[in-house]
Amino acid sequence: MAFQVLARKWRPQRFDDVVGQQAVTRTLRNALSSGRIAQAFVFAGSRGCGKTTTARILARALNCVQGPTPDPCGQCDACIEIAQGRDIDVLEIDAASHTQVENIRDVILSGLSVAPVRDRYKIFIIDEVHQLSSHSFNALLKSIEEPPAHVVFMMATTELHKIPDTILSRAQVFEFRSISTKAIGEQLRRIADAEGIEVPDGALTLIARSAEGSMRDAQSALDQVLAFAGRTIALDDVSTVLGLVGRDLLLDLVDAVVEEDAPRAFTLADRAVESGHDLRLVLRELTRVVRDLMIVSVDPSRAGDGEIAGDERERLTTLAKRFSREDMMRAFDLLAKAEQEIRTASHPRYHFEMALLRWMHLRKLVPLADLLAGGGSGGAAAVPRPAAGRVPAAAAPPSRATEPAAASRARPAAPAAATARPSAPPPARTPSAAPARPSTAAAAPAEGGDGGRSGPALKDAFLAEIRGAKAFFYNTVVAQAQKIDVLNDAVTFTFLPAHRVLREQFEQARSWLEPIAERLAGRRLLVTAVQAAAAPAAEAPAVPDAPAAEAAPRRDLKAEAMSSSAVQAMLDVFPAEIRDVEEM
Repeated sequence: MAFQVLARKWRPQRFDDVVGQQAVTRTLRNALSSGRIAQAFVFAGSRGCGKTTTARILARALNCVQGPTPDPCGQCDACIEIAQGRDIDVLEIDAASHTQVENIRDVILSGLSVAPVRDRYKIFIIDEVHQLSSHSFNALLKSIEEPPAHVVFMMATTELHKIPDTILSRAQVFEFRSISTKAIGEQLRRIADAEGIEVPDGALTLIARSAEGSMRDAQSALDQVLAFAGRTIALDDVSTVLGLVGRDLLLDLVDAVVEEDAPRAFTLADRAVESGHDLRLVLRELTRVVRDLMIVSVDPSRAGDGEIAGDERERLTTLAKRFSREDMMRAFDLLAKAEQEIRTASHPRYHFEMALLRWMHLRKLVPLADLLAGGGSGGAAAVPRPAAGRVPAAAAPPSRATEPAAASRARPAAPAAATARPSAPPPARTPSAAPARPSTAAAAPAEGGDGGRSGPALKDAFLAEIRGAKAFFYNTVVAQAQKIDVLNDAVTFTFLPAHRVLREQFEQARSWLEPIAERLAGRRLLVTAVQAAAAPAAEAPAVPDAPAAEAAPRRDLKAEAMSSSAVQAMLDVFPAEIRDVEEM
Protein backbone atom coordinates (compact mmCIF):
# COMPACT_ATOMS: atom_id res chain seq x y z
CA MET A 1 0.00 0.00 0.00
CA ALA A 2 1.26 3.50 -0.82
CA PHE A 3 2.51 5.68 2.01
CA GLN A 4 -0.04 7.98 3.62
CA VAL A 5 0.82 10.97 5.75
CA LEU A 6 -0.42 10.90 9.32
CA ALA A 7 -2.95 13.68 8.70
CA ARG A 8 -4.75 11.52 6.11
CA LYS A 9 -4.16 8.16 7.76
CA TRP A 10 -5.58 9.34 11.09
CA ARG A 11 -8.45 11.44 9.67
CA PRO A 12 -11.58 10.78 11.79
CA GLN A 13 -14.14 8.40 10.26
CA ARG A 14 -16.87 8.82 12.89
CA PHE A 15 -18.27 11.68 14.92
CA ASP A 16 -16.72 10.21 18.07
CA ASP A 17 -13.25 10.45 16.50
CA VAL A 18 -13.43 14.24 15.97
CA VAL A 19 -11.24 15.89 18.63
CA GLY A 20 -12.28 18.99 20.51
CA GLN A 21 -15.63 19.65 18.78
CA GLN A 22 -18.11 17.93 21.09
CA ALA A 23 -20.74 20.66 20.77
CA VAL A 24 -20.87 20.32 16.97
CA THR A 25 -20.76 16.53 16.80
CA ARG A 26 -23.40 16.11 19.48
CA THR A 27 -25.79 18.48 17.69
CA LEU A 28 -25.33 16.65 14.38
CA ARG A 29 -25.79 13.23 16.00
CA ASN A 30 -29.05 14.33 17.63
CA ALA A 31 -30.27 15.85 14.36
CA LEU A 32 -29.61 12.57 12.51
CA SER A 33 -31.31 10.52 15.23
CA SER A 34 -34.43 12.71 15.20
CA GLY A 35 -34.56 13.21 11.43
CA ARG A 36 -34.20 17.00 11.70
CA ILE A 37 -31.79 17.36 8.77
CA ALA A 38 -31.29 20.88 7.41
CA GLN A 39 -30.93 21.61 3.70
CA ALA A 40 -27.67 23.60 4.19
CA PHE A 41 -24.84 23.68 6.71
CA VAL A 42 -22.00 26.17 7.20
CA PHE A 43 -18.94 24.92 9.09
CA ALA A 44 -16.68 27.83 10.19
CA GLY A 45 -13.42 27.75 12.11
CA SER A 46 -9.65 28.04 11.93
CA ARG A 47 -7.49 25.79 9.79
CA GLY A 48 -7.14 22.13 10.68
CA CYS A 49 -9.91 22.00 13.27
CA GLY A 50 -12.08 19.43 11.43
CA LYS A 51 -14.55 21.33 9.22
CA THR A 52 -14.16 19.35 5.99
CA THR A 53 -13.71 16.09 7.92
CA THR A 54 -17.00 16.67 9.74
CA ALA A 55 -18.72 17.42 6.43
CA ARG A 56 -17.51 14.08 5.03
CA ILE A 57 -18.65 12.20 8.13
CA LEU A 58 -22.07 13.87 7.85
CA ALA A 59 -22.24 12.87 4.16
CA ARG A 60 -21.44 9.25 5.09
CA ALA A 61 -24.06 9.33 7.85
CA LEU A 62 -26.70 10.55 5.36
CA ASN A 63 -25.83 8.08 2.57
CA CYS A 64 -24.88 4.96 4.56
CA VAL A 65 -26.99 1.93 3.71
CA GLN A 66 -28.04 1.84 7.36
CA GLY A 67 -28.80 5.55 7.47
CA PRO A 68 -29.48 8.20 7.96
CA THR A 69 -27.62 7.22 11.14
CA PRO A 70 -25.28 9.00 13.57
CA ASP A 71 -22.95 5.98 13.37
CA PRO A 72 -22.16 5.09 9.73
CA CYS A 73 -20.96 1.55 9.24
CA GLY A 74 -17.82 2.38 7.28
CA GLN A 75 -18.13 -0.88 5.30
CA CYS A 76 -20.69 -0.14 2.59
CA ASP A 77 -19.77 1.25 -0.81
CA ALA A 78 -21.08 4.70 -0.01
CA CYS A 79 -19.04 4.99 3.21
CA ILE A 80 -15.85 3.77 1.55
CA GLU A 81 -16.15 5.92 -1.56
CA ILE A 82 -17.06 9.08 0.35
CA ALA A 83 -14.04 8.55 2.65
CA GLN A 84 -11.81 8.19 -0.42
CA GLY A 85 -13.38 11.21 -2.17
CA ARG A 86 -14.65 9.36 -5.26
CA ASP A 87 -18.39 9.04 -4.65
CA ILE A 88 -20.30 10.23 -7.72
CA ASP A 89 -23.16 11.67 -5.67
CA VAL A 90 -20.93 13.61 -3.24
CA LEU A 91 -19.20 16.51 -5.02
CA GLU A 92 -16.36 18.34 -3.26
CA ILE A 93 -15.84 21.76 -4.83
CA ASP A 94 -12.91 24.08 -4.17
CA ALA A 95 -14.41 27.57 -4.18
CA ALA A 96 -10.98 29.11 -4.77
CA SER A 97 -10.89 27.59 -8.27
CA HIS A 98 -14.63 27.99 -8.96
CA THR A 99 -15.16 31.62 -8.05
CA GLN A 100 -17.05 32.73 -11.15
CA VAL A 101 -20.81 32.44 -11.50
CA GLU A 102 -20.41 30.37 -14.69
CA ASN A 103 -18.61 27.64 -12.71
CA ILE A 104 -21.39 27.55 -10.14
CA ARG A 105 -24.03 27.23 -12.84
CA ASP A 106 -22.18 24.42 -14.63
CA VAL A 107 -21.11 22.41 -11.58
CA ILE A 108 -24.00 22.90 -9.14
CA LEU A 109 -27.10 24.52 -10.55
CA SER A 110 -27.33 22.45 -13.73
CA GLY A 111 -27.35 19.16 -11.80
CA LEU A 112 -29.72 20.05 -8.96
CA SER A 113 -32.79 18.53 -10.60
CA VAL A 114 -31.00 15.26 -11.40
CA ALA A 115 -31.66 12.52 -8.84
CA PRO A 116 -28.71 10.76 -7.14
CA VAL A 117 -27.26 7.87 -9.10
CA ARG A 118 -26.96 5.49 -6.15
CA ASP A 119 -27.00 7.31 -2.82
CA ARG A 120 -29.86 8.68 -0.82
CA TYR A 121 -28.76 12.34 -1.10
CA LYS A 122 -26.82 14.39 -3.61
CA ILE A 123 -24.37 16.39 -1.45
CA PHE A 124 -22.33 19.44 -2.45
CA ILE A 125 -19.34 20.14 -0.16
CA ILE A 126 -18.01 23.63 -0.99
CA ASP A 127 -14.63 24.24 0.65
CA GLU A 128 -13.42 27.81 1.38
CA VAL A 129 -16.82 29.08 0.32
CA HIS A 130 -15.94 32.67 1.27
CA GLN A 131 -13.86 32.92 -1.91
CA LEU A 132 -16.93 32.82 -4.17
CA SER A 133 -17.76 36.05 -5.94
CA SER A 134 -20.84 38.07 -5.01
CA HIS A 135 -22.58 36.99 -8.23
CA SER A 136 -21.92 33.33 -7.36
CA PHE A 137 -23.46 33.82 -3.92
CA ASN A 138 -26.50 35.47 -5.49
CA ALA A 139 -26.89 32.55 -7.90
CA LEU A 140 -26.87 30.11 -4.97
CA LEU A 141 -29.40 31.98 -2.84
CA LYS A 142 -32.59 30.39 -4.14
CA SER A 143 -31.06 26.92 -4.46
CA ILE A 144 -29.79 26.96 -0.86
CA GLU A 145 -33.12 28.21 0.48
CA GLU A 146 -35.36 25.71 -1.34
CA PRO A 147 -33.26 22.91 -2.84
CA PRO A 148 -34.79 19.65 -4.08
CA ALA A 149 -35.51 17.10 -1.35
CA HIS A 150 -32.52 14.99 -2.36
CA VAL A 151 -29.91 17.82 -2.20
CA VAL A 152 -27.87 18.94 0.85
CA PHE A 153 -25.31 21.77 0.83
CA MET A 154 -22.30 21.75 3.16
CA MET A 155 -20.03 24.81 3.13
CA ALA A 156 -16.72 25.17 4.98
CA THR A 157 -14.90 28.45 5.58
CA THR A 158 -12.13 29.95 7.66
CA GLU A 159 -13.53 33.49 7.33
CA LEU A 160 -17.16 33.49 8.31
CA HIS A 161 -17.48 37.27 8.14
CA LYS A 162 -16.94 37.20 4.35
CA ILE A 163 -20.06 35.13 3.70
CA PRO A 164 -23.16 37.26 3.00
CA ASP A 165 -25.82 37.30 5.67
CA THR A 166 -28.35 36.19 3.06
CA ILE A 167 -26.49 32.87 2.78
CA LEU A 168 -26.00 32.46 6.53
CA SER A 169 -29.68 33.04 7.23
CA ARG A 170 -30.59 30.13 4.94
CA ALA A 171 -28.24 27.62 6.59
CA GLN A 172 -27.36 26.18 9.98
CA VAL A 173 -24.05 27.70 11.09
CA PHE A 174 -21.63 25.64 13.23
CA GLU A 175 -18.56 27.44 14.56
CA PHE A 176 -15.62 25.14 15.26
CA ARG A 177 -13.29 26.15 18.07
CA SER A 178 -9.51 25.84 18.10
CA ILE A 179 -8.41 22.56 19.61
CA SER A 180 -6.70 22.85 23.00
CA THR A 181 -3.04 22.01 23.42
CA LYS A 182 -3.99 19.29 25.89
CA ALA A 183 -6.35 17.57 23.41
CA ILE A 184 -3.79 17.77 20.59
CA GLY A 185 -1.09 16.32 22.84
CA GLU A 186 -3.31 13.42 23.88
CA GLN A 187 -4.16 12.63 20.25
CA LEU A 188 -0.48 12.74 19.27
CA ARG A 189 0.29 10.33 22.10
CA ARG A 190 -2.35 7.90 20.79
CA ILE A 191 -0.87 8.15 17.29
CA ALA A 192 2.68 7.65 18.58
CA ASP A 193 1.71 4.58 20.60
CA ALA A 194 -0.20 3.06 17.68
CA GLU A 195 2.66 3.73 15.26
CA GLY A 196 5.34 2.42 17.64
CA ILE A 197 7.11 5.79 17.98
CA GLU A 198 9.24 6.48 21.07
CA VAL A 199 8.83 10.14 21.96
CA PRO A 200 8.76 11.96 25.35
CA ASP A 201 5.73 13.91 26.49
CA GLY A 202 7.72 17.15 26.41
CA ALA A 203 8.38 16.76 22.69
CA LEU A 204 4.72 16.09 21.93
CA THR A 205 3.70 19.09 24.05
CA LEU A 206 6.14 21.27 22.12
CA ILE A 207 4.62 20.09 18.81
CA ALA A 208 1.09 20.65 20.14
CA ARG A 209 1.92 24.21 21.23
CA SER A 210 3.42 25.01 17.83
CA ALA A 211 0.24 23.81 16.07
CA GLU A 212 -1.78 26.66 17.68
CA GLY A 213 -5.06 24.76 17.77
CA SER A 214 -4.73 22.90 14.45
CA MET A 215 -4.73 19.10 14.60
CA ARG A 216 -3.65 18.83 10.98
CA ASP A 217 -0.63 21.09 11.58
CA ALA A 218 0.40 19.01 14.58
CA GLN A 219 0.19 15.74 12.64
CA SER A 220 2.14 17.21 9.72
CA ALA A 221 4.83 18.45 12.14
CA LEU A 222 5.09 15.00 13.71
CA ASP A 223 5.51 13.52 10.23
CA GLN A 224 8.33 15.96 9.55
CA VAL A 225 10.15 15.08 12.77
CA LEU A 226 9.73 11.37 12.02
CA ALA A 227 11.44 11.86 8.68
CA PHE A 228 14.42 13.40 10.49
CA ALA A 229 14.76 11.30 13.65
CA GLY A 230 13.15 7.98 12.77
CA ARG A 231 11.15 5.99 15.30
CA THR A 232 12.97 7.45 18.31
CA ILE A 233 12.43 11.18 18.82
CA ALA A 234 14.13 13.42 21.38
CA LEU A 235 13.16 16.91 22.48
CA ASP A 236 16.16 18.43 20.69
CA ASP A 237 15.05 16.77 17.44
CA VAL A 238 11.75 18.66 17.57
CA SER A 239 13.50 21.97 18.26
CA THR A 240 16.01 21.39 15.46
CA VAL A 241 13.59 20.30 12.73
CA LEU A 242 10.73 22.70 13.43
CA GLY A 243 12.88 25.65 14.53
CA LEU A 244 11.06 25.79 17.88
CA VAL A 245 12.56 27.15 21.09
CA GLY A 246 13.09 24.52 23.76
CA ARG A 247 11.48 25.17 27.11
CA ASP A 248 14.80 24.58 28.90
CA LEU A 249 16.30 27.65 27.24
CA LEU A 250 13.22 29.73 28.05
CA LEU A 251 13.11 28.67 31.69
CA ASP A 252 16.87 29.33 32.00
CA LEU A 253 16.25 32.88 30.72
CA VAL A 254 13.49 33.43 33.28
CA ASP A 255 15.73 32.04 36.02
CA ALA A 256 18.50 34.47 35.02
CA VAL A 257 16.02 37.36 35.28
CA VAL A 258 14.90 36.18 38.72
CA GLU A 259 18.47 36.00 39.96
CA GLU A 260 19.23 39.35 38.25
CA ASP A 261 22.22 37.65 36.64
CA ALA A 262 22.90 39.85 33.61
CA PRO A 263 26.04 37.98 32.43
CA ARG A 264 24.13 34.71 32.35
CA ALA A 265 21.26 36.36 30.48
CA PHE A 266 23.69 37.58 27.81
CA THR A 267 25.19 34.08 27.56
CA LEU A 268 21.74 32.56 27.03
CA ALA A 269 20.98 35.22 24.41
CA ASP A 270 24.16 34.15 22.61
CA ARG A 271 22.97 30.56 22.76
CA ALA A 272 19.61 31.48 21.22
CA VAL A 273 21.29 33.40 18.39
CA GLU A 274 23.83 30.67 17.69
CA SER A 275 21.04 28.07 17.55
CA GLY A 276 19.46 30.04 14.71
CA HIS A 277 16.27 30.87 16.57
CA ASP A 278 14.16 33.77 15.38
CA LEU A 279 14.34 36.20 18.31
CA ARG A 280 10.72 37.23 17.69
CA LEU A 281 9.76 33.61 18.30
CA VAL A 282 11.89 33.53 21.46
CA LEU A 283 10.06 36.60 22.81
CA ARG A 284 6.70 35.11 21.85
CA GLU A 285 7.54 31.90 23.68
CA LEU A 286 8.74 33.90 26.69
CA THR A 287 5.32 35.54 26.87
CA ARG A 288 3.83 32.05 26.86
CA VAL A 289 6.08 31.11 29.79
CA VAL A 290 5.00 34.23 31.69
CA ARG A 291 1.38 33.29 31.00
CA ASP A 292 2.04 29.78 32.37
CA LEU A 293 3.65 31.31 35.46
CA MET A 294 0.59 33.50 36.02
CA ILE A 295 -1.73 30.49 35.68
CA VAL A 296 0.31 28.50 38.18
CA SER A 297 0.34 31.50 40.55
CA VAL A 298 -3.41 32.11 40.32
CA ASP A 299 -4.48 28.45 40.37
CA PRO A 300 -1.73 25.97 41.41
CA SER A 301 -3.99 23.05 40.49
CA ARG A 302 -3.63 24.05 36.80
CA ALA A 303 0.04 22.96 36.95
CA GLY A 304 -1.13 19.40 36.43
CA ASP A 305 -3.16 19.92 33.28
CA GLY A 306 -2.07 18.79 29.84
CA GLU A 307 -0.86 22.22 28.69
CA ILE A 308 2.22 21.96 30.94
CA ALA A 309 4.55 19.01 30.47
CA GLY A 310 5.24 16.92 33.55
CA ASP A 311 9.01 17.52 33.52
CA GLU A 312 8.59 21.30 33.78
CA ARG A 313 5.73 21.58 36.30
CA GLU A 314 7.95 21.63 39.36
CA ARG A 315 10.28 24.23 37.87
CA LEU A 316 7.39 26.47 36.82
CA THR A 317 5.86 26.20 40.29
CA THR A 318 9.17 27.20 41.90
CA LEU A 319 9.65 30.18 39.58
CA ALA A 320 6.06 31.37 40.06
CA LYS A 321 6.66 31.76 43.80
CA ARG A 322 9.48 34.23 43.09
CA PHE A 323 7.34 36.60 41.01
CA SER A 324 4.56 38.85 42.22
CA ARG A 325 1.52 39.06 39.96
CA GLU A 326 2.35 42.70 39.24
CA ASP A 327 5.80 41.57 38.08
CA MET A 328 4.28 39.04 35.70
CA MET A 329 1.79 41.50 34.21
CA ARG A 330 4.52 44.07 33.62
CA ALA A 331 6.78 41.37 32.12
CA PHE A 332 4.03 40.25 29.73
CA ASP A 333 3.54 43.81 28.46
CA LEU A 334 7.29 44.35 28.13
CA LEU A 335 7.87 41.14 26.13
CA ALA A 336 4.86 41.72 23.89
CA LYS A 337 6.05 45.26 23.03
CA ALA A 338 9.60 44.01 22.48
CA GLU A 339 8.31 41.44 19.99
CA GLN A 340 6.62 44.21 18.02
CA GLU A 341 9.66 46.50 18.14
CA ILE A 342 12.09 43.79 17.06
CA ARG A 343 10.22 43.24 13.78
CA THR A 344 11.62 46.45 12.29
CA ALA A 345 14.90 46.59 14.24
CA SER A 346 18.14 46.62 12.27
CA HIS A 347 19.88 44.75 15.12
CA PRO A 348 17.31 42.41 16.70
CA ARG A 349 19.86 40.94 19.08
CA TYR A 350 20.51 44.29 20.76
CA HIS A 351 16.79 44.84 21.34
CA PHE A 352 16.45 41.33 22.74
CA GLU A 353 19.28 41.81 25.23
CA MET A 354 17.99 45.21 26.32
CA ALA A 355 14.52 43.71 26.83
CA LEU A 356 16.00 41.18 29.27
CA LEU A 357 17.79 43.96 31.19
CA ARG A 358 14.60 46.06 31.32
CA TRP A 359 12.77 43.03 32.69
CA MET A 360 15.33 42.79 35.52
CA HIS A 361 14.90 46.50 36.25
CA LEU A 362 11.10 46.28 36.31
CA ARG A 363 11.27 43.77 39.14
CA LYS A 364 12.82 46.47 41.36
CA LEU A 365 9.83 48.78 41.05
CA VAL A 366 7.69 49.23 44.14
CA PRO A 367 3.95 50.02 43.92
CA LEU A 368 3.03 53.57 44.96
CA ALA A 369 0.48 52.20 47.45
CA ASP A 370 3.30 50.34 49.24
CA LEU A 371 5.35 53.53 49.35
CA LEU A 372 2.50 55.46 50.94
CA ALA A 373 1.72 52.63 53.35
CA GLY A 374 5.39 52.37 54.29
CA GLY A 375 5.61 56.07 55.12
CA GLY A 376 6.99 59.13 53.44
CA SER A 377 10.33 59.25 55.29
CA GLY A 378 11.65 55.90 54.15
CA GLY A 379 11.49 56.28 50.38
CA ALA A 380 11.50 53.37 47.97
CA ALA A 381 14.30 51.60 49.79
CA ALA A 382 12.24 51.25 52.95
CA VAL A 383 9.49 49.13 51.38
CA PRO A 384 10.21 45.40 50.81
CA ARG A 385 9.29 43.63 47.59
CA PRO A 386 5.91 41.86 47.72
CA ALA A 387 7.09 38.80 45.78
CA ALA A 388 7.07 35.64 47.87
CA GLY A 389 10.40 33.90 48.33
CA ARG A 390 12.41 36.68 46.71
CA VAL A 391 15.44 38.42 48.15
CA PRO A 392 14.70 42.18 48.39
CA ALA A 393 16.53 44.34 45.86
CA ALA A 394 19.26 46.71 47.00
CA ALA A 395 18.11 50.05 48.37
CA ALA A 396 17.68 52.68 45.71
CA PRO A 397 19.85 55.82 45.98
CA PRO A 398 18.03 58.92 47.26
CA SER A 399 16.47 61.08 44.59
CA ARG A 400 17.38 64.70 43.97
CA ALA A 401 14.33 65.78 45.93
CA THR A 402 15.29 63.88 49.10
CA GLU A 403 18.80 65.40 49.32
CA PRO A 404 17.65 69.00 49.88
CA ALA A 405 14.85 67.61 52.02
CA ALA A 406 17.38 66.04 54.39
CA ALA A 407 19.44 69.22 54.44
CA SER A 408 16.43 71.36 55.19
CA ARG A 409 15.48 69.04 58.04
CA ALA A 410 18.81 69.79 59.67
CA ARG A 411 18.10 73.53 59.69
CA PRO A 412 15.98 75.03 62.47
CA ALA A 413 12.34 75.24 61.50
CA ALA A 414 11.05 78.68 60.63
CA PRO A 415 7.65 79.68 62.03
CA ALA A 416 4.92 78.63 59.60
CA ALA A 417 2.37 81.33 58.84
CA ALA A 418 0.91 80.33 55.49
CA THR A 419 -2.57 81.27 56.65
CA ALA A 420 -1.79 84.77 57.87
CA ARG A 421 -2.64 87.85 55.87
CA PRO A 422 0.20 89.43 53.90
CA SER A 423 0.02 92.63 55.98
CA ALA A 424 -0.09 90.85 59.33
CA PRO A 425 3.08 89.50 61.01
CA PRO A 426 3.21 85.75 61.70
CA PRO A 427 1.86 84.80 65.12
CA ALA A 428 4.50 84.09 67.71
CA ARG A 429 4.91 80.45 68.65
CA THR A 430 5.09 79.59 72.34
CA PRO A 431 7.66 77.10 73.58
CA SER A 432 4.96 74.46 73.78
CA ALA A 433 4.13 75.07 70.12
CA ALA A 434 7.45 73.67 68.89
CA PRO A 435 7.22 71.10 66.11
CA ALA A 436 5.72 67.90 67.40
CA ARG A 437 8.34 65.70 65.74
CA PRO A 438 9.98 63.52 68.38
CA SER A 439 13.68 63.74 69.01
CA THR A 440 16.14 61.31 67.52
CA ALA A 441 16.42 59.45 70.76
CA ALA A 442 12.66 59.05 70.94
CA ALA A 443 12.19 58.12 67.27
CA ALA A 444 12.78 54.42 67.87
CA PRO A 445 9.59 52.48 68.55
CA ALA A 446 8.89 52.24 72.23
CA GLU A 447 8.68 48.87 73.86
CA GLY A 448 5.04 48.08 74.44
CA GLY A 449 3.56 46.63 77.53
CA ASP A 450 5.90 48.22 80.15
CA GLY A 451 3.43 51.05 81.02
CA GLY A 452 3.89 53.59 83.80
CA ARG A 453 5.09 56.51 81.66
CA SER A 454 3.93 60.05 82.30
CA GLY A 455 4.76 63.59 81.34
CA PRO A 456 7.41 64.20 78.63
CA ALA A 457 8.45 60.53 78.57
CA LEU A 458 4.89 59.47 77.77
CA LYS A 459 4.62 62.18 75.10
CA ASP A 460 7.86 61.15 73.37
CA ALA A 461 6.99 57.45 73.50
CA PHE A 462 3.47 58.10 72.21
CA LEU A 463 4.74 60.14 69.26
CA ALA A 464 7.40 57.56 68.45
CA GLU A 465 4.78 54.80 68.49
CA ILE A 466 2.53 56.75 66.09
CA ARG A 467 5.40 57.44 63.73
CA GLY A 468 6.49 53.81 63.75
CA ALA A 469 2.96 52.57 63.03
CA LYS A 470 1.87 55.12 60.42
CA ALA A 471 4.65 57.46 59.38
CA PHE A 472 2.61 59.15 56.67
CA PHE A 473 -0.21 59.98 59.09
CA TYR A 474 2.35 61.26 61.58
CA ASN A 475 4.06 63.55 59.09
CA THR A 476 0.92 64.97 57.52
CA VAL A 477 -1.39 65.27 60.58
CA VAL A 478 0.24 64.73 63.98
CA ALA A 479 3.36 66.78 63.24
CA GLN A 480 1.20 69.76 62.28
CA ALA A 481 -0.22 70.12 65.81
CA GLN A 482 0.57 73.49 67.38
CA LYS A 483 0.80 72.12 70.91
CA ILE A 484 0.62 68.73 72.64
CA ASP A 485 -0.39 68.67 76.32
CA VAL A 486 -0.12 65.55 78.51
CA LEU A 487 -2.27 65.74 81.62
CA ASN A 488 -3.14 63.04 84.12
CA ASP A 489 -5.97 61.44 82.15
CA ALA A 490 -5.76 63.02 78.69
CA VAL A 491 -3.43 63.81 75.81
CA THR A 492 -4.60 66.95 73.99
CA PHE A 493 -3.44 67.94 70.51
CA THR A 494 -4.06 71.60 69.63
CA PHE A 495 -4.31 72.57 65.94
CA LEU A 496 -4.25 76.04 64.39
CA PRO A 497 -7.58 77.53 63.26
CA ALA A 498 -6.62 76.93 59.62
CA HIS A 499 -6.03 73.21 60.27
CA ARG A 500 -9.65 72.21 60.72
CA VAL A 501 -9.36 69.37 58.22
CA LEU A 502 -6.29 67.98 60.00
CA ARG A 503 -8.15 68.04 63.30
CA GLU A 504 -11.05 66.09 61.74
CA GLN A 505 -8.62 63.52 60.35
CA PHE A 506 -7.08 63.20 63.79
CA GLU A 507 -10.49 62.64 65.36
CA GLN A 508 -11.16 59.79 62.92
CA ALA A 509 -7.96 58.08 64.07
CA ARG A 510 -8.77 58.18 67.79
CA SER A 511 -10.00 54.58 67.72
CA TRP A 512 -6.45 53.27 67.33
CA LEU A 513 -4.59 56.12 69.06
CA GLU A 514 -6.23 55.70 72.49
CA PRO A 515 -5.26 51.99 72.90
CA ILE A 516 -1.63 52.96 72.17
CA ALA A 517 -1.68 55.72 74.78
CA GLU A 518 -3.36 53.44 77.34
CA ARG A 519 -0.73 50.71 76.77
CA LEU A 520 2.18 53.15 77.18
CA ALA A 521 0.76 54.92 80.24
CA GLY A 522 -0.50 51.82 81.99
CA ARG A 523 -3.84 53.50 82.61
CA ARG A 524 -6.81 54.75 80.62
CA LEU A 525 -6.09 57.97 78.73
CA LEU A 526 -8.35 60.12 76.60
CA VAL A 527 -6.80 61.37 73.32
CA THR A 528 -8.48 64.55 72.07
CA ALA A 529 -7.93 67.22 69.44
CA VAL A 530 -8.96 70.85 69.88
CA GLN A 531 -8.89 73.92 67.67
CA ALA A 532 -6.86 76.93 68.86
CA ALA A 533 -8.63 80.27 69.07
CA ALA A 534 -7.96 82.65 66.19
CA ALA A 535 -5.44 85.38 67.01
CA PRO A 536 -6.89 88.93 66.92
CA ALA A 537 -5.93 90.75 63.75
CA ALA A 538 -3.73 93.79 64.28
CA GLU A 539 -5.30 97.09 63.34
CA ALA A 540 -3.59 98.45 60.25
CA PRO A 541 -3.27 102.25 59.87
CA ALA A 542 -5.59 103.91 57.42
CA VAL A 543 -2.67 105.21 55.38
CA PRO A 544 0.37 102.94 55.74
CA ASP A 545 3.56 104.75 56.57
CA ALA A 546 5.91 104.27 53.63
CA PRO A 547 9.13 104.17 55.70
CA ALA A 548 7.58 101.65 58.11
CA ALA A 549 6.41 99.40 55.23
CA GLU A 550 9.85 99.43 53.74
CA ALA A 551 11.39 98.53 57.09
CA ALA A 552 9.21 95.38 57.48
CA PRO A 553 11.27 92.25 56.67
CA ARG A 554 10.23 90.21 53.63
CA ARG A 555 9.07 86.65 54.37
CA ASP A 556 10.96 83.75 52.84
CA LEU A 557 7.97 81.66 51.70
CA LYS A 558 10.14 78.92 50.23
CA ALA A 559 12.05 78.49 53.49
CA GLU A 560 8.76 78.29 55.40
CA ALA A 561 7.40 75.69 53.01
CA MET A 562 10.58 73.60 53.17
CA SER A 563 10.43 73.66 56.97
CA SER A 564 6.97 72.05 56.91
CA SER A 565 7.06 68.38 57.86
CA ALA A 566 4.13 67.70 55.50
CA VAL A 567 6.10 69.10 52.57
CA GLN A 568 9.12 67.06 53.58
CA ALA A 569 7.00 63.90 53.74
CA MET A 570 5.68 64.45 50.23
CA LEU A 571 9.21 65.12 48.92
CA ASP A 572 10.34 61.83 50.46
CA VAL A 573 7.61 59.94 48.57
CA PHE A 574 7.61 61.75 45.23
CA PRO A 575 10.81 62.63 43.30
CA ALA A 576 10.03 66.34 42.96
CA GLU A 577 11.74 69.68 43.42
CA ILE A 578 10.16 72.90 44.73
CA ARG A 579 11.16 75.82 42.51
CA ASP A 580 8.81 78.58 43.63
CA VAL A 581 6.25 79.22 46.40
CA GLU A 582 3.28 81.60 46.27
CA GLU A 583 1.02 82.55 49.14
CA MET A 584 -2.69 82.17 48.37
